[in-house]
Amino acid sequence: MDLDEFKLHNLGMEKNKFGRIYSFVDFGNVNYWYERDERDGGDDVLREGEKLVVGVEKLCDFAKLFSAHSRFYFGMDTENKKSIYIIKKARSCFDRTITKPIQRIKHYLTKKDCFGNTRAVNQDHDGQFVYIPKCNFDVEIAVDVFRLIDEFDTLCLFSGDADFAYLLEFLKRKNKQIILFSAGYVSHDLRERASLNVNAQKIKKYITFVKQKPRLFGARF
Repeated sequence: MDLDEFKLHNLGMEKNKFGRIYSFVDFGNVNYWYERDERDGGDDVLREGEKLVVGVEKLCDFAKLFSAHSRFYFGMDTENKKSIYIIKKARSCFDRTITKPIQRIKHYLTKKDCFGNTRAVNQDHDGQFVYIPKCNFDVEIAVDVFRLIDEFDTLCLFSGDADFAYLLEFLKRKNKQIILFSAGYVSHDLRERASLNVNAQKIKKYITFVKQKPRLFGARF
């Protein structure tokens, strides 16, 4: 058993058990998996000013350990260099990268919100607010799964979005297996439909790296 096989064995992902696997990465969900973690992938405590982030290339390398095909879904923000960088990286390693423009939703701040806020603060007659990027790919992923359904035995979904429960139920009725990677609280409806549930903490050391936090933009009250 080589190192890659050992990794998968520890996750309960022996290749002969799941047949041909197609992976779908809902990166808008995955990107926040470790935002509150206080330890890195090696279980060392993060220093002040450090945070843990998901590396696109590392995530891709991990998915390719078991995937015959991998797809990456993430919104494009042309005003955000990080967003552009993520899409560029994804296109260089995943088999297919699907994107579309993000929407910006106003979120009005409370005093509690301002501590730890890293977004630029705006103000109008209703108060101080930040723009929250929003870009769901539930429909795109569901359509692609349906379109490709005859090509795989197992769907691997990287997301904890409860909206996918109906899709997973459909796949079960089609005798497909489902591997679910997710973090934090995951709804019962989503978990019970998966053939294998893998908590994101179990793959943290394979897909993350430590990065310095950006300078805070705090609002005064």
